[in-house]
Amino acid sequence: MLARNVCQGCRDGADLDFTFTMAFQPILDLDAQRVWGYEALVRGPEGQSAGSILDRVTETTVYRFDQAARVRAIELAGRLFPVDDETKLSINFMPNAVYEPAACIRSSLEAARRAGFAHDRIMFEFTENEKFRDIDHVKRIVAEYRKQGFLTALDDFGAGFAGLNLLANFRPDLIKIDMELLRGIDTDKGRQIITAGIISIARQLGVSVIAEGVETRGELETLRGLGATLFQGYHFARPQLEALPSVAGFEAREPRLAALAS
Repeated sequence: MLARNVCQGCRDGADLDFTFTMAFQPILDLDAQRVWGYEALVRGPEGQSAGSILDRVTETTVYRFDQAARVRAIELAGRLFPVDDETKLSINFMPNAVYEPAACIRSSLEAARRAGFAHDRIMFEFTENEKFRDIDHVKRIVAEYRKQGFLTALDDFGAGFAGLNLLANFRPDLIKIDMELLRGIDTDKGRQIITAGIISIARQLGVSVIAEGVETRGELETLRGLGATLFQGYHFARPQLEALPSVAGFEAREPRLAALAS
């Protein structure tokens, strides 16, 4: 039986008829020469794609799935992450699946307490690929998460719905530039100009930038030249199921990342 203090969306929703887990991919801070954090990515129990799991989420299970995914990510991170007070955990969430912000965050708060995670080590990513039904509702979500001390990030920036409008409305702590915008940036002057503009705007707003989906040395070097410092992508490591992947070019807890930053 669900506890009385959960949101109505979870109380009224159907039980999940499938299982899932998480894979983790590192986010690197090349200026600081360290793993900044890891993103938790939904996978099937045997490594099936995120799409195969999300395709099974229905209107009657979306609230419970969103809550369960957060808790699963935090519980796994509590077991896997290094014992420190810096490494961040990034979790994707569905703004349209948050029924009432204060109620819907309770399971995450409890999971963080059990795992010993300080709130400022957890970042919630919301994507602009999901058209928001109610902008004011999303503002309330972001405000509640900030009140609780969590970080927020706008994922897939530059794709989907009204990226600049969302940045103006929500002022997240971070934005993640969409990988399609960055693909082949080392040979495309137009992409370089657009990305430089995004980084400049974000810097002036006090918003950090993560370049996601980096796959080649050329993309990395170009983005470094444009001022990016946080990176994620196959060039460094692929997601690993229920484990923290090693990062090409360094071993954890060593001087790290020197080969990647040069």
